[in-house]
Amino acid sequence: MRPQFDYGDKVRVIRNVRNDGTFPGMATGDLLVRRGSVGFVRNIGTFLQDQIIYEVHFLDDERVVGCREEELIDAAAHWVPSRFESREYVSAALTLAHQGKVLVQAGARGQILKVWRDDETGVSYDVIFHDLTLRVPERGLNPVEEQA
Repeated sequence: MRPQFDYGDKVRVIRNVRNDGTFPGMATGDLLVRRGSVGFVRNIGTFLQDQIIYEVHFLDDERVVGCREEELIDAAAHWVPSRFESREYVSAALTLAHQGKVLVQAGARGQILKVWRDDETGVSYDVIFHDLTLRVPERGLNPVEEQA
């Protein structure tokens, strides 16, 4: 098991990192570092002898967080930012229909299941509205302030 990154490397986190209960002063589940944030590797260790853990200093957040190797990419690697992230609640910005049949009314609330960044037309999302899952382009969604 060899680390992909070294001390001082500039890395980007590709998933939201939430408190698993080990970060002091914050509740379990609180967001520590948002997907896309860039930091520098300060230390390298292992967990359960089979996972490489990097201590990463995120300067913009003034926070040092442990990240698994699969959560990081080189900061210079291709990255497409997105407006929303998995598990966030959103509302339909417009009525969503297919072949003339209305599937979701504008304003309907849904939850992001997956973010698609490699789509030719831009970022899109798999969103569940009640019992229906749709692929929706970013422009078709609005944020929902309260998360329930």
